Amino acid sequence: MKKLILIFFFSTTAFAQFGLFGKDPIVNHENFDKQRIHFGYYLGFNSLDFKFDYLSITEDIEVKSTTGFNVGLVGNVRITDHFDFRFEPGLYITQRNLTYPNILDNQDRLREVKSTYIYFPFILKMSAQRTGNIKPYLTAGLATALNLGGNSNSPNDNDNNIFRMAKWTNFYEVGFGIDLYLEYFKFSPSIKGVFGFNDELIRDQDPNSQWTGNVQEMKTRGIFVNFTFH
Repeated sequence: MKKLILIFFFSTTAFAQFGLFGKDPIVNHENFDKQRIHFGYYLGFNSLDFKFDYLSITEDIEVKSTTGFNVGLVGNVRITDHFDFRFEPGLYITQRNLTYPNILDNQDRLREVKSTYIYFPFILKMSAQRTGNIKPYLTAGLATALNLGGNSNSPNDNDNNIFRMAKWTNFYEVGFGIDLYLEYFKFSPSIKGVFGFNDELIRDQDPNSQWTGNVQEMKTRGIFVNFTFH
């Protein structure tokens, strides 16, 4: 997560070298945000984690996050000068590695959880007043996601090395970003936190399973860093 945050801030700093933060910059695309509807696309990175709650006190399952990849589209509808509604469907590919400290066998204690989410967020964008070629903003929204890699329909479970997750899950998200109005397009780096509403774990058939038996809830949380081009 720290790496993703550094990438976000370094990208913003790099664009400052093009005179966007100058005293009297040339104003680019002055009427861009007056469009009723406009579209764009984004590329980015993610780092997802799991939050576990347990039925009884136990040593925590260790979660190691990896850096994943995002790509998607943006549809923006202007509401007022400072509020927009956005739909940002995208593909989010990630992996989380779980280590179960109470399991002695090295093969059984590790589970590689690979997820491919088709993410459907509905977002309210709240923008500050534009200054020159810069306009910071905040976002908040709700999303639902289809996990293509969740193994939800598999008849096998952890006894056969198959970790299963729910096909659909819901999220809320909050974030912030900066609109940078360049000569040929608008560039918007952003960072957001995402938090799952519902339990994603599908239990093993054995109610006393060493992988799932003591888990009350398993919810996704994490960070998205996106670079949007309009």
